[in-house]
Amino acid sequence: MHILGISCFYHDAAAALLRDGQLVAAADEERFSRRKHDSGFPANAVAFCLRQGGIGAGDLDYVVFYEKPFPKFERILRTALASFPRSCSVFRESMMTWLSEKLWIRSIILDKVGVSPDKLLFVDHHVAHAASALFCSPFEEAAILTVDGVGEWTTTAVGRGTATFDGNGRNDIILEKETRFPHSLGLLYSAFTAWLGFEVNEGEYKVMGMAPYGQPRYLDRVDKLITVYDDGSFWLDMDYFDYHRSPTQTYSRRFADLFGAPRQKDSLFVTLQTDPDTDALRPLIEQNQYYADVAASIQRKTEEVILRLCHNLHRDTGLTRLCMGGGVALNSVANGRILRETGFTDLFIQPAAGDPGGALGAALYVWHVLLGKPRTFVLEHAYWGEEFSDGEVKRFLDQEGVSYQAFDNAGRLVRAVADDLEAGKVIGWSQGRFEWGPRALGHRSILADPRSAEMKDLVNSKIKFREPFRPFAPVILEERASEFFEGLDEPARQYPARYMLLVLPWKGDAGDLIPAVNHMGTGRLQTVRREWNPLYYDVVKEFGDRTGVPVVMNTSFNLRGEPIVNSPADAYSTFVRSGIDCLRMGSFLIRKA
Repeated sequence: MHILGISCFYHDAAAALLRDGQLVAAADEERFSRRKHDSGFPANAVAFCLRQGGIGAGDLDYVVFYEKPFPKFERILRTALASFPRSCSVFRESMMTWLSEKLWIRSIILDKVGVSPDKLLFVDHHVAHAASALFCSPFEEAAILTVDGVGEWTTTAVGRGTATFDGNGRNDIILEKETRFPHSLGLLYSAFTAWLGFEVNEGEYKVMGMAPYGQPRYLDRVDKLITVYDDGSFWLDMDYFDYHRSPTQTYSRRFADLFGAPRQKDSLFVTLQTDPDTDALRPLIEQNQYYADVAASIQRKTEEVILRLCHNLHRDTGLTRLCMGGGVALNSVANGRILRETGFTDLFIQPAAGDPGGALGAALYVWHVLLGKPRTFVLEHAYWGEEFSDGEVKRFLDQEGVSYQAFDNAGRLVRAVADDLEAGKVIGWSQGRFEWGPRALGHRSILADPRSAEMKDLVNSKIKFREPFRPFAPVILEERASEFFEGLDEPARQYPARYMLLVLPWKGDAGDLIPAVNHMGTGRLQTVRREWNPLYYDVVKEFGDRTGVPVVMNTSFNLRGEPIVNSPADAYSTFVRSGIDCLRMGSFLIRKA
């Protein structure tokens, strides 16, 4: 039986295909269209999933959409009418998009996929988030927390789920409590994202990266915006926000009066911690320190709300395993605190926790709950995208007249890459099927030596062309992770670590050995096991054997404002337009002259 899940029209569009409950393929549309955060119908991703599964549309048993359009339309109408006439602009724009496209999702899917109406199903948005975590996890029973901007009405939900492998129990998801729009932790964070000069739904992780340069000195001001109750539920004072009545503005004039002038987009971010020896930019340093302190304040408040939700959920359920879904589950700093400070000893977050993951969750919900099928699948890795063979890579390189070195032995390739890393070269690394989710996890990555502090500045400025404060991830051998990080005594149990969804403090002075991936005393690590990714593992191990540091710097293989690369043409284009020194694609290594 084949089930195709689809998410689109709001944030990042995606598709995922199940065959008898096993994941066959999953991909974001942006990887094919090359439009970052492409939210349109995922025609390319759907075509890829069918191609990867070796089937046509006629072979699909069900197509399922990740939310219910009419309840969402009702919420938009009721919200706009409640604040009219101030909401007239959002009402006008919403009607234009809904009446031209979103209200006809059923017809669009039937037409573009090519299935009969009896095969099309719809799943509640937060149920899809919950299913994407629970039914990908190794847990048969778990507490569930979903947190995002908004689905139909829900912005936060808590409950529990059962997911049996033996078929003797009933698979189910019960979301017992919810918080509803406009009260949203995700939209609260997004308001600060916009005020700090970043793009909403894209720059939230930049706020998280900025926060360590500040101190949470303005929690008292943040507390004017949000009231948090003992059980973790919360209420927002909507006078500080405009997202419920404006299509473009997230925060109100009252918000700006409280926090001051917003940070200008793309302005230089410099503080005494980023540039301790500079005096020439003293006024700018003071201004940016304030922005960093505000970032630290909203990050801390977000963590506090999530921790309170988790403490209460643990107490109510008595469970020690937690599954999280929704875009806020990508806040890896909060995730680290969940494991260190709550009663949950095991945490599962799937790598595409935001809207794209809803496509997979919707399909899994149909298979396990609506159809009642037992589980046979655990998401052990994130490599579910498109793959290009050595023959395809060679054809591309030959057509472009590119000089390359071909390797018929994996060991020699590993040693050659380790040589380049030791020599201070930056490597573009493309192999196998691209990753599911927003993190590059060793199939479409940029790799470098983490032992030099200058490497961080070099990659940010000359390769990624992005803000200099942005951190990079340490990829580390799974069996060595507990030597380097606090709170990771059993790294094999912690799935968020393998998906780069966990920020932890360094153990002792371990971070001093690798300053390029030491972000103010912490690291957003990725653990790697050889069975998931042999060549990637072997490069890290070879580098560790030579240097004594089993850690390599990893960042996504893309330039600022572009999606992560997919094809050989994408990878080569990024290579020639940046300061990357070497490009490894499949069995081929290309070096700049």
